[in-house]
Amino acid sequence: MKINIKIQRSPLTKSTAFFLLLICLVTDLFAQNRQDTLRVFIIGNSFSQNASAFLPQMAKERGKTLIIGHAELGGHSLEQHWGYVEKAEANVDDPKGKPYNGKSLKMLLGQGNWDIVTIQQYSFLSGDSSSYYPYAKKLVAYVKALQPQARIVIHQTWAYRSDAKKFGRISEGQTAKNQEEMWQKSRAAYHLLAKRIDARILPVGDAFEMVATDKKYAFKPGLSFDYDHPVAPNLPDQTNSLNIGYFWNKDQLSFDPNHANDAGKYLGGLIWYSILFNDDLKNSAFKPQGVSDDFAAYLKKVASKVVRKVQDGQ
Repeated sequence: MKINIKIQRSPLTKSTAFFLLLICLVTDLFAQNRQDTLRVFIIGNSFSQNASAFLPQMAKERGKTLIIGHAELGGHSLEQHWGYVEKAEANVDDPKGKPYNGKSLKMLLGQGNWDIVTIQQYSFLSGDSSSYYPYAKKLVAYVKALQPQARIVIHQTWAYRSDAKKFGRISEGQTAKNQEEMWQKSRAAYHLLAKRIDARILPVGDAFEMVATDKKYAFKPGLSFDYDHPVAPNLPDQTNSLNIGYFWNKDQLSFDPNHANDAGKYLGGLIWYSILFNDDLKNSAFKPQGVSDDFAAYLKKVASKVVRKVQDGQ
């Protein structure tokens, strides 16, 4: 005997349909805001190399696809990068317009479509707002002409370590008195640039300053070390330093209070990753081998605080 079974399906109500549509829209918006693949092109120098050093490992751990392009030359300013553009545009065969391993900026930017292009000022000039112009605006206009879909993002560099012998320039013929003034002046200059070109900021400098002024974690120069008669391989206490500081170069005690060490690179990477990918690394297991678990956990908290301030428009 054949039995026919008829299943009655309830019609989709308007409210149910609206609810499902809302879920789809929210899901789609979430997917758009949380980038899984990024092509990032960096125009900078050793400071951008420092801040992005651990970015690939952070992206890989979170299952992200990251492609990075580089136009980075040590100690270079916005003016110098723009100068190479002018030489290349005046004569495409001029080697002076191809300083990036024999390539011009146009050649490098032409290697596919870039989602984000970052720029920054040379750290020594970062506190002197006049040094940014007209080069930053010209550079941004040039990038936008070649990559109109790319977002311009500004990398805010950091002030030198508190025991540096010299700090950055804040005006013609005048340098900052200390770390705090260098940070204040450079922060103001970067924020003015961001306003003028309508760009977001990667506030690595703010994160460095938050650590430098923390009551518990701030670096404090080692006063008991005999700097006049150092004996290898002894070094002064540099606990919680974000900068390279003192190190032995063969039999010579050298000093670099400017560039980031692994802890500083880690903090910079946390800022870059969190903002560029719109993703929080608070549960990330990755950290450089030379950074203690305690300090790494603290640096994550600092990065989260600084990123939240950016998200809140501060």
